[in-house]
Amino acid sequence: MGTQNLKLTRRHFLKLTAATGVVAGTIGTASVIRQAGAAPKKGDSKINYVRTTCSPNCTGACGMNALVEDGEIKSIIQAADYPEAEYNPRGCLKGLSMTNLIYGPDRLQKPLILKGKPGSGDFKEASWNETLDYTAGRLKEIAEKYGPESIGVIFQVGGTGYVQKGAVSRLATLAGWTMHHAYDQNGDLPMFWPMTFGVQSEEIEPREWHNSRYVMVFGSNILATRIPDAHFLLEARNKGAKIMVFDPNFSPTAAKADEWFSIKPSSDAAVALGLARVLIEETLYDANFIKTFTDLPLLVRVDNGKRLKADEVKGLTKPSDTPAYREAYVAYNGQFMAVHPEKLDLPLDVVIEGEVDVTLKTGETVKVKPAFQLLKENLSQYTPEEIEKTAGILKDDLLRIAREMAGTKPLHVIYGAGNYQWYHGDLKGRALALLPVLTGNIGKPGAGISTYAGQYRIRFKVAEWWVPEGKKQNWLPFLYVLHGPTKTMKAKWPKNGIKALIVGWGNPFDQHNMSNKLREMVEKEDLEFVVTTDFQMTTSCQYSHAVLPAVSWYEKTDLVATPVHPYLQLQQPAVDPLYEGKPEFWIVRELAKRLNPDFEKYFYPDLEPNQAAEKVIELLLETGGPEVAGITLEHLRKGPVRLKSEVPGGRQIPFYEQVQHKKPFPPVSLPAKLEQTAQFVKSGRIEFYKDEDLMLQAGEALPVHKPPFEESEYALNPLAKEKYQFCYVTRNAIYRVHSTHSNNVWMNELQEGKPRVWLSPEDGQEKGIKEGDEVEIYNDRGKLTAYAIIDPGVGRKQAVFEQGWWSRYLKGASYNSLTYPFIKPTHELYFVPGMWSPNTAWNECLCDVRKVGDSL
Repeated sequence: MGTQNLKLTRRHFLKLTAATGVVAGTIGTASVIRQAGAAPKKGDSKINYVRTTCSPNCTGACGMNALVEDGEIKSIIQAADYPEAEYNPRGCLKGLSMTNLIYGPDRLQKPLILKGKPGSGDFKEASWNETLDYTAGRLKEIAEKYGPESIGVIFQVGGTGYVQKGAVSRLATLAGWTMHHAYDQNGDLPMFWPMTFGVQSEEIEPREWHNSRYVMVFGSNILATRIPDAHFLLEARNKGAKIMVFDPNFSPTAAKADEWFSIKPSSDAAVALGLARVLIEETLYDANFIKTFTDLPLLVRVDNGKRLKADEVKGLTKPSDTPAYREAYVAYNGQFMAVHPEKLDLPLDVVIEGEVDVTLKTGETVKVKPAFQLLKENLSQYTPEEIEKTAGILKDDLLRIAREMAGTKPLHVIYGAGNYQWYHGDLKGRALALLPVLTGNIGKPGAGISTYAGQYRIRFKVAEWWVPEGKKQNWLPFLYVLHGPTKTMKAKWPKNGIKALIVGWGNPFDQHNMSNKLREMVEKEDLEFVVTTDFQMTTSCQYSHAVLPAVSWYEKTDLVATPVHPYLQLQQPAVDPLYEGKPEFWIVRELAKRLNPDFEKYFYPDLEPNQAAEKVIELLLETGGPEVAGITLEHLRKGPVRLKSEVPGGRQIPFYEQVQHKKPFPPVSLPAKLEQTAQFVKSGRIEFYKDEDLMLQAGEALPVHKPPFEESEYALNPLAKEKYQFCYVTRNAIYRVHSTHSNNVWMNELQEGKPRVWLSPEDGQEKGIKEGDEVEIYNDRGKLTAYAIIDPGVGRKQAVFEQGWWSRYLKGASYNSLTYPFIKPTHELYFVPGMWSPNTAWNECLCDVRKVGDSL
């Protein structure tokens, strides 16, 4: 069955649906759908509502009611059944128009096997048995030839469905395949978290925004990407919070802010360090908080830049009960003291400034300084005048903001994903974290630093299902597949590389870094086999050798949780699977028994897929730990249940226990064990001074500002500095969840079906480009065409493109063909399988623009 590049208008869609029977939904948000089967039934209709959960890779996880008549979804509306009124209702137009995808023309109906070349769309329809036999046979061939670790598994974030994705993890573990984590593929890993706090990521829940009184937003467009929760930010402002947005471009969020500062691209670290300098110079910091909870009182050797260890100092010893993953360092209050890494009990007379001599056990005397003193010295270069030149924020504004934020509590810093998807995103995060930490705004209601991205963080223990019998898993960051191995990588590179890919819940041949290279790897047979499981014919399906038709989240059972929305929810099938689609659980089980008959027993072979999924949910709830203690499947059938926490009222406030009960950092980050993550903050404190050799060599022991492109684009190609002077920024769109809904006829109608690039009026005039002109965005790696929007809110020398478009809307090109899989070595230091990896730097990309038809 071949496919066409469809240019589908709403009128065309209505004609198509009318030809097969149309039912218009009601209750406010109607959907027009194509009948999934034969002619409409006559007689009395059976109408009911099914409560389920919208589960794309977004943090919304909105509860929805599907109105079902005669086995078909007629309309989708918000369930609005959360126990806390503030969270009702939740939803957006994308979720409410999901029927356009479920019943749309791109719906996969049968298993497919490639006949022609990859990307041609030349498939033959096949039976499930034939396609599964073919798939299993090819996977066994590749495993025998190259080793099972040469088979890579791409599956999207676990929070969108712990059961179905867990089944893939379970099979990959049994088979010895290599797993590629969605977090680094998506660029959703703010790597300052492990460096500074020893956690994967943290954020206060949106309801807590009501308690904030000063909110600083850096590179996050909440009103476009956090639609179900955006009202909390506006309500916080109405309650008296001041909203300050720092962004090169005027966004919908900036439009609702009290103040917007158009800073230069990737200058956020400079702004934060300039503010931190003022806080310290004017003694606006919380000295007691710093001494109790951070590493800033700990001494650092001047001679080698290393922290001073208790075991090095004459007369001191490391406490005997120090865990192996910790280290005892030294502080000074007139005498040297060993600092126990499990106790946050330093005396408040500890010295944080100055320099002192210390005698080592070797008899040598060396000079040492508290980390705070080194920070103060480091910040001396970030004067208000210098920040004005570097970042474009007026020095008087910088001084005013520093004084305001110090005196207005609670302070909340929001650090957006589009901002940490740069090469030095880790430095920005470390610098921004200084602001709430120096002012004592951590572990308190409405306070902290938050990074809101996709459904990236595991909320409870999943190992009993995801990792059968405690077997070992193979994890490889996806960037290495595109980039190749590096000398500094900690992950294990498969002996023969990656030769096959199993793809699910994602569209990497459009959506991921250098997707054009991924296509070339298939075309050149560097990737010898690709199998994709999806319910739509995506670009990734087009480049697959086998396509396995799955189902939408309205046709299967699963368990859903997100980092932001603090509820555990049941995903219940509203209708039976359409056509020959099957839940991923069933597909995995069928593959498992073909790969190895012994594997089938791990997947509840005697149960129908939805019944098996319910058994898995019961297993997860029984073994998931304190976050789900006491929650049962029956509770979830009745509606959403708030995940549990140690915070009064079950609120989600990061580091509450650390600050309120003086527990050492970090709290546990699931699914890793504490020792795997705590090793990166050996002091048991919030750490700003990092003394790993690589950090010292890079000049990044303390947070610093480094300009974009110097260590990336210019290092890769020195000619790029003159040749390509535009930043190519690929932001999230209100119309899509990554590439999901790219083919949603309603969403495309709102955009007139046109991919667009935003340029400043000055750049448009300079390039001879007017509103509506067709424009080519290009560099040495790739190009794409889009229609120009001339926007005075866009900063100079930026080409802003909204990501998520499928190739068929871009004349066969990929917007990610311009990107490059840069790997920052400092990220590699913090590799933990299934958790931390080098983060994708989508926005670390240079390009040029020209009107289509102009000569190069």
